Amino acid sequence: MNKIISLALIAGGIALIVIGINASNSFGSDVSRFFTGSPTDKSVWLMIGGVVALVVGAGGTFLGSKKA
Repeated sequence: MNKIISLALIAGGIALIVIGINASNSFGSDVSRFFTGSPTDKSVWLMIGGVVALVVGAGGTFLGSKKA
């Protein structure tokens, strides 16, 4: 995997995690948490997507093809 793409995935993953955490602290998520006991689906999916992008990007950066 190209290093630039891997670094972009890492940056995008971090951004998604931060946005997901902010969304989980929103008023809408507080209302959802009051009634259901869990934050909104949007915030959960943002954090899951961020972690996946971060792991794929890190894997591509550190375990990518090595040129001899």
